[in-house]
Amino acid sequence: MGDLLAATIKDVAIRARVSTASVSRVLNGSGAVTEPTRQRVLRAAQHLRYTPHEAARSLITRRTRTIGVLLPDIHGEYFSELIRGIDRAARLRGLHLLVSSSHGDADEAALALRAMNGRVDGVLVMSPYLDARSLDEALPPTLPAVLLNTPADAGRAPAFVIDDFGGAKAMVEHLRALGYQRIAHIAGPGGNYESAERLRGFQAALGRTLAAKALVLAGNFTEESGYLAGQQLAAATPRPDAVFASNDMMAIGCLFALREAGLRVPEDIALAGFDDIPIARYITPPLTTVRAQITELGRQALDALAHAIDEPGDGKFVRHTLGTQLVVRESCGGMRADPAARPGP
Repeated sequence: MGDLLAATIKDVAIRARVSTASVSRVLNGSGAVTEPTRQRVLRAAQHLRYTPHEAARSLITRRTRTIGVLLPDIHGEYFSELIRGIDRAARLRGLHLLVSSSHGDADEAALALRAMNGRVDGVLVMSPYLDARSLDEALPPTLPAVLLNTPADAGRAPAFVIDDFGGAKAMVEHLRALGYQRIAHIAGPGGNYESAERLRGFQAALGRTLAAKALVLAGNFTEESGYLAGQQLAAATPRPDAVFASNDMMAIGCLFALREAGLRVPEDIALAGFDDIPIARYITPPLTTVRAQITELGRQALDALAHAIDEPGDGKFVRHTLGTQLVVRESCGGMRADPAARPGP
């Protein structure tokens, strides 16, 4: 038996008893068609095992149906949650993702963005080290872009940020309300936008005098850096009675170090983090943290980018700030002392 010829869009149209234009509208998800027509086209395409020729389609539409996503890293629950939000929104629109990591390096971020030029219809950029000038140099002005937690202002593209400052300030104010006097901070990496905002919130909640005396330890958002900071905290004299880590991963690493030193959380030292990654509620004790809308951040950013692609020049370059929520669990010792606080699920 000879080789079977691949079905064409005309074959699908003949079988579905519609025009090739109608088949194209159904398969591209564009234009108005009735539901019976759509179902008939889909059944015909499935029966004939029709696969659209993406290269030919791209030449006609000048669209790749691919979105570039640049992240500082792809390891850890934070980025898994972010990608999940982006991916869900992309799948609803029939879009694919091309994900790259800059490993926290501005030059590498710029190289990754240049490599995406011509391969994607638009880009989502999360790079805490990229300023507006670097972004303009890396991206052509015609390529739609949306920024996430990036210091570049919204003059270049729509921007979505988490209220890192407000969330950190609320957490430290909560710890102070519980009576903790010596509150230490495990900061994120230097030069990082999110880290700087959370440190600023920490200092604002303490006030100028206490902030000048507070113990601030360097970290880099990893469990290992939190573990090393926890060892320093356990050996400190006088030892802090509470610690606020700039993210949950460092808080979890810190927890292990404190336990190894024979310290109890929260009886000997209270502990809090930031992000509310899924594992935060399952460790022992469950972690008090600031809930950032990570998945929602990804979803809203993708929706904004899709709109910028479909309606070029229509969007206003607005900076959107997503609020945070204080999630009180057992690690801060304040669930009974603060009945107004909302415990996490």
